Amino acid sequence: QVQLVESGGGLVQPGGSLRLSCVASGFTFRNYAMNWYRQAPGKERELVAYISNNVDRTNYADSVKGRFTISRDNAKNTVYLQMNRLKPEDTAVYFCGVPQLSGWGQGTQVTVSS
Repeated sequence: QVQLVESGGGLVQPGGSLRLSCVASGFTFRNYAMNWYRQAPGKERELVAYISNNVDRTNYADSVKGRFTISRDNAKNTVYLQMNRLKPEDTAVYFCGVPQLSGWGQGTQVTVSS
């Protein structure tokens, strides 16, 4: 049973930074790619970033490219999302997910506002 626990969200001013974490359990983490998603109020959940299981590939949504960095520590079963130069339009609940498995965590709220 996939379990995902996101943390690290909060309120930040435009231009600020946050680092999100997602601790995974219930599956062999090192064997699976991981995604970060976000969902803003009234909008569909969207894919933000992807990282392969062995860290040789990453992909980003155009809206975050150059500002966000996804990484992972397979020894800690954890995937991270470093978010820099945050904008108000980045405000959303952020979730991690496993592309090949079902299951969601509770997400972590990111609010970018002055």
